[in-house]
Amino acid sequence: MSELLRKNAGGRATFRALFDAGEMILAPGCYDALGARLVEEAGFPAAYMTGFGSSAARLASPDVGLMTLSEMVDNARRIAHAVEIPVLADADTGYGNAINVMRTVREYEDAGVAAIHLEDQIMPKKCSHFDGKQVVAAGEMASKVAAAVAARRSPDFLVIARTDARAVEGLEPALERAALYREVGADALFVEAPQSTGEIEAIARRFPDVPLLFNYAEGGKTPPVTYEFLRSLGFRLVIFPLSMLLAATAAIRSALTRIKADGTPVNLLSSLPAFDEFLEFIGVDEIRELARRFAEGDSGS
Repeated sequence: MSELLRKNAGGRATFRALFDAGEMILAPGCYDALGARLVEEAGFPAAYMTGFGSSAARLASPDVGLMTLSEMVDNARRIAHAVEIPVLADADTGYGNAINVMRTVREYEDAGVAAIHLEDQIMPKKCSHFDGKQVVAAGEMASKVAAAVAARRSPDFLVIARTDARAVEGLEPALERAALYREVGADALFVEAPQSTGEIEAIARRFPDVPLLFNYAEGGKTPPVTYEFLRSLGFRLVIFPLSMLLAATAAIRSALTRIKADGTPVNLLSSLPAFDEFLEFIGVDEIRELARRFAEGDSGS
């Protein structure tokens, strides 16, 4: 199939195989299709569609629940269709009750993503590293996780249950919530925003045989740790939601400052990708080939 027309449904089986193999999967956060291509080019096995980055890029707004289901799924679809590697996507709270969650799962599946994570905050939610969050009752979230598992069509589609209760109720209640979500069928657990290396270790000790996701929220409440530290504790997935967003912001800000000072980009050109190189990266050769193949009067045979 043409790269232009490809659809990343096959990424689910790839992600499930990686997941079941037990190796730690690194998934940088991207917020658009171009970013996903860059993640793929860099050789990562998966990409993560960040909700924080999606809200920042599409709305220029913080992650406070302003993005709707349709907007998030549309972004996920564009990202998943741009790459061959599997995509894990932020699905916020599932956008309603258990019945809404079932529709959410179907929409993300149809978009071509390989996995989603659902959180137990109330709506409108907040970024997990913001203060003032609130969580729903544990039983309500457990029902939503069970509904998500029941709704998926493909057994390769992963449902990851996230709890934000650490900041609201403390670490032990958060661990109890996570255990409940696992009992009702979550494929992996995501205990968000531990506030020390000791808390990270406590999460790993509590769930030694359960796949765990670690959110490396750059500059957030969780301390920065090394790859070796996370691997030694057995974390299965590590996401980096902000690195690309912050790096792009810094680079664009610097470029605009230079253009404003000089009046043109003349002093930037040597540090930018060549125009032809960039065209090749985004698939201009494929477009030209398709144009030749389907030129007027050419049946393509």
